[in-house]
Amino acid sequence: METISNNFLGLPEKYSRYDDARFVVLPIPYDSAASYQPGARNGPAAIVSSSFHLEWFDEELEAEMYKCGIATLDALEPNLDGPEAMQKDIFTYARRVVRDGKLVFGLGGDHSVTLGLYRAAKTKHKTLSILQIDAHLDLRDDFMGSSYAHACVMRRAVDLGAHVVPVGIRAVSPEEHRFLKRRTTQPISPVTARDCYMQDDWVDRVLGDLGDNVYVTIDIDGFDPSFAPGTGTPEPGGLDWYQVTGLLRLVAAEKNIVGADIVEVMPIPGQVVTEFLAARLAYKLMAYIQAGE
Repeated sequence: METISNNFLGLPEKYSRYDDARFVVLPIPYDSAASYQPGARNGPAAIVSSSFHLEWFDEELEAEMYKCGIATLDALEPNLDGPEAMQKDIFTYARRVVRDGKLVFGLGGDHSVTLGLYRAAKTKHKTLSILQIDAHLDLRDDFMGSSYAHACVMRRAVDLGAHVVPVGIRAVSPEEHRFLKRRTTQPISPVTARDCYMQDDWVDRVLGDLGDNVYVTIDIDGFDPSFAPGTGTPEPGGLDWYQVTGLLRLVAAEKNIVGADIVEVMPIPGQVVTEFLAARLAYKLMAYIQAGE
């Protein structure tokens, strides 16, 4: 009798052993830092479950990229002391994986989880820019009484010296607008969703703004809701599949991607569109990274 392994892609042990894996998937079912609709805590399990139904052969790259090894860790238990405590737990857990020479791929959870993952990657790469695909800037200094809410995650990364390159932006608060205008050292120049549809050079702008080493964070609301409706803070006018994957393929080819995450997937009962897209995107990004080695 055949069984399906409970790991990303449902891979057999030969390709999912931690010691041999190039990539390590870390599920983080945490959404206590979300501000609108809860439910992203259910995202990691839904993404892993959806990944069982993916084709292992990549039709674009014409290769079976899973053979590089993809291990899946047990989900990290939520820390109810708050998002600051949670990101410290994430950092501690992910840092061990980074020290083992693996590329950590986080599955959120709300966007606050990115900070701990980025900090872990930064222990190995002191100069590390962030490619942020997102509808929102997440550059607030404080939101709903917390400086570690999901709307503050990129601000905290900037505090750590990160150069953030936001793509797909279409919702900006007055505070964030003022913050961008005030920055004269290492300015942040968002590529809006409108830019992605109206300007031919937007990909070149992104590549030119990123450093050599890149951490990729993908808030699923960076996609238009017609592609990914299952998210807590949907915004109209977002990106499509080929805009996102086309950008990621070029970044993987020209830069050194050292860590990644996909966050804010909020499963909708009765449909699997968003979590399946997220699973496909995660495997696609791993394939691009492996192909760019």
